[in-house]
Amino acid sequence: MLTIPAMTFREWTGPLTADLVREPVKFGLGQIPSLLKPDAVTKAVCGFCSTGCGLNIHLKDGAAINLTPDPDYPVNLGTACPKGWEALSVLDAPDRARMPLLHGKEVDWDTALRYFCDQMKRILDQHGPEAAAFLSTGQIMFEEMAFLGALAKFGMGMIHGDGNTRQCMATAVTAYKESFGFDAPPFTYADFEESDVLVFIGANPCIAHPIMWQRVLRNKKQPEIIVVDPRTTETAMAATQHYAIKPKSDLTLLYGLAHLLIRDGGVDQSFVEAHTNGFDAFAAFLAAFTPERVSAESGISIERLLHFAKTIRDGKAVSFWWTMGVNQGHQATRTAQAIINLALMTGNIGKPGTGANSITGQCNAMGSRLFSNTTNLLGGHDFRNAAHREKIAAATGIPVERIPDRPSLAYDQIIQAADAGTVKAIWFVATNPSHSWIDQNEMNRILDKLEFLVVQDMYCTTETAKRAHLVLPAAGWGEKEGCFINSERRIGYSPKVRRAPGQSLADFHIFRLIAHYWGCEEMFREWQTPEAVFRVLQRCSEGQPCEITGIEGYEMIRMEGGVQWPATMTNDEWRMTNERRLFEDGKFFTEDQRAKFCFDEPVVPPEQRSAEFPLILMTGRGTSAQWHTETRTGKSAVLAKMVPEELMLDLNPEDAAKLGVRDGQRVRVISKRAELTVLTRLTGCVKPGEVYLPMHDARVNQLTHASFDPLSRQPSYKHSAVRLEATK
Repeated sequence: MLTIPAMTFREWTGPLTADLVREPVKFGLGQIPSLLKPDAVTKAVCGFCSTGCGLNIHLKDGAAINLTPDPDYPVNLGTACPKGWEALSVLDAPDRARMPLLHGKEVDWDTALRYFCDQMKRILDQHGPEAAAFLSTGQIMFEEMAFLGALAKFGMGMIHGDGNTRQCMATAVTAYKESFGFDAPPFTYADFEESDVLVFIGANPCIAHPIMWQRVLRNKKQPEIIVVDPRTTETAMAATQHYAIKPKSDLTLLYGLAHLLIRDGGVDQSFVEAHTNGFDAFAAFLAAFTPERVSAESGISIERLLHFAKTIRDGKAVSFWWTMGVNQGHQATRTAQAIINLALMTGNIGKPGTGANSITGQCNAMGSRLFSNTTNLLGGHDFRNAAHREKIAAATGIPVERIPDRPSLAYDQIIQAADAGTVKAIWFVATNPSHSWIDQNEMNRILDKLEFLVVQDMYCTTETAKRAHLVLPAAGWGEKEGCFINSERRIGYSPKVRRAPGQSLADFHIFRLIAHYWGCEEMFREWQTPEAVFRVLQRCSEGQPCEITGIEGYEMIRMEGGVQWPATMTNDEWRMTNERRLFEDGKFFTEDQRAKFCFDEPVVPPEQRSAEFPLILMTGRGTSAQWHTETRTGKSAVLAKMVPEELMLDLNPEDAAKLGVRDGQRVRVISKRAELTVLTRLTGCVKPGEVYLPMHDARVNQLTHASFDPLSRQPSYKHSAVRLEATK
């Protein structure tokens, strides 16, 4: 048997042999990096949400035993939300995946990888490059994302791969690309503190991004805080103005505000003329959005519409913020662009306290958007552009003929193809669609049709892992190293501070082993460590708006408290400050360097309330202690105390009275797709005719209606018709 010195897989660059992968821990693949001092504090970036908080990890005998917020990190400034405090504890869950599982039985890595390659090769050989796909995540490091995308597409020959970021950020990506010429969130978190007017649309940062909300509370300008949301959310309760619109009437509302700004002299004509295209056509389009029409369609009085527009008009530094309440809609891209249009027409962009600012969802959603090699070629390039393919081939050393000349299908289209039988195998990495995808029962019916379903995850007990033919056990945050990119474009580094349980491995190392077993290892000879892949991605980014060639390596990222892109070798201005925004020069990433006004007529959501289903169900974040499908947060006893023990439905007292339902009573929630039983919570936070459920419960997406924005292909989770029936 091969013997090598005990060392980390990060340091091991020798040959990958069958002996080594049968017992990876024996050969040092799971050890804690030797660069960590036995008893010390090291710095990391949290692996939950997109805020990207800095944490101090406290070590004993070289392993992490505790953590505290980093007071010097420019993102969170010494604060952390409940999830961040519990980031280490969830690694100790008893249901961690410790060995590969083949049809539910433990096998060694050699058996698992041979089976994986045999099945994938059989399907691709028999049915062509579109017959297998991967669906990834915004939860793994962007070096891992890039390796997965390059391995699957360049090495294995797949065409299709997407990420669960399609569920949260695809709308923002599509909107920014068309309006600005590139996926470029312009803001920095300092803008929370420098605005005199902050407008939150479909965003509840008090709960979803509590540390961002702390930055708002640091604002010394006594700002106007405006919330547009059908519910009276926690953020709405703290706001100075709340506009409780009818569900999915936000596009009409935003057009109505733009109409009033034009009518009442709120347009920055010099900025519009110098830096934008399409305003005249937009202004003509807006003529139909009179206060009377907008009031009728949105449910907001004309008087309040006028006050809203006046607040924007009078603001000296107005910032517009949105997240899933906008992105997860049937006409989401145009809604996001309506927000962008407001920022452009008032000149509120490129200056402190301004911007059309999409708040990302997952810790590395921005990394997924730029470097996952799914619907974009590495570094925000285009698969369809021959010059881009040549550039990426030169940057990676991969033959250009191995790079597909077309992008992937979107997530929902991959699932549709699986239903049609053209996609026969799907490889899921760090995501749980049997819980999270819209119209859950339909999704699971399709997954059960697959010839080969692979799940690579930290836990073998997720709803999706239970359906898998093969489960590959993966390390989690803190058990591997790499970088995340947060909402403000900040690249942050996270080290390995614990050994993963059993024979689970970092996703990066799993991809390296698959390359070896597939026979394309030589193609990735430079991709030996995460930092080596970071160097490859730097070359891929050269000349792009997201260029990162000026970063000198992981140590620089650690020392600087993260680095926002762009960070180029030829421009040292970025080294002068750790808080930077885009478009300060008024130049955008389009061919003529002008931003574009984009718009369309609003359309009604595809599923409307009816006599049979008279209520509109909205879904979203539950509490700051919950995270997505609770795959991790559900393991924490501390976090469990901060959430209801049973699924609670928010119901307006007027509707409860009509139904004869009391507070805390069990009721059945019924849609055209499913029904489930919940406890009622009577509250004025939802209006009559509307109800609300948190997305974290595994049953909620049985109810949701599967509609998709036609431009971003993002699902709309916020508008499904239901009825309630009291249980006996």
